[in-house]
Amino acid sequence: MAITAAQVKELRDRTQVGMMDAKKALVAADGDMDKAIDVLREKGLAKAAKKAGNIAAEGLAEIAINGNVAAVVEVNSETDFVASNDKFKHFVTGVAETVAANQPADQDAALALDFEGQSIDEAAKALTAVIGEKISFRRFQVVQKADGDNFGAYLHNGGQIAALVTLEGGNEDAARDIAMHVAAINPKYLDRSQVPADELAHETAVFTEETKAEGKPEKIVPRIVEGRVNKWLSEISLVDQEFVKDSDKTVSEFAKSQGATVKSFVRFEVGEGIEKKSNDFVDEVMGQIK
Repeated sequence: MAITAAQVKELRDRTQVGMMDAKKALVAADGDMDKAIDVLREKGLAKAAKKAGNIAAEGLAEIAINGNVAAVVEVNSETDFVASNDKFKHFVTGVAETVAANQPADQDAALALDFEGQSIDEAAKALTAVIGEKISFRRFQVVQKADGDNFGAYLHNGGQIAALVTLEGGNEDAARDIAMHVAAINPKYLDRSQVPADELAHETAVFTEETKAEGKPEKIVPRIVEGRVNKWLSEISLVDQEFVKDSDKTVSEFAKSQGATVKSFVRFEVGEGIEKKSNDFVDEVMGQIK
């Protein structure tokens, strides 16, 4: 299949490899971005890759806590200018509080909730008319805790990232410290047991090919792969990560020092997973250097 300049650019942005290496990998993978990343990793050209979907949409994430219930929400706008608008911020805060108070089952139920005399969906449309650009309530997550648990909430950069942590035991300060860690490090799973078997098998296979490509003796390949898999697991699992405020401890060890264990976490980053529109001149320039 034909490989576009935009695909080459995305792969280069995500892996930091050279243009020709990126193009060859895409050709070998028939244009599949994830497979192309694996091809580069197996050749030892890319040790890591950034997540797809650069932050594109603007807006705010917010957290509201109502007793033993917390809600994390994301509301989008078209520009970052609107994200600082007082009316917009009031709407975002109100949406979070409404969701926490009502615990809707899904997005449709959330949009139908009453917000100052109208549904959240109607309020978003009304705000769109006032502000002059589209306002949308994109997603939410409701978390419940037991009486002896503690919520820790943290908003980074005014709400560009929202992180919520639930601790069994401990205290709110410890929970907030771990929420700050979640915002900064972006773990994928709570612990290793949550990593899907197919994902673990896939990474093991990639590490195996990568290790063989390095010319390691066959008999020590399994041991090296095991070490790399364990390192990868510790990097994506919250409780095994080095705690940002004390690198001598893992997050689990820090929680234990506070008389707690980590039960759950939620992390919303504004615009996460929304594909950013490419500028036309990017394709034009990249096309000239293919």
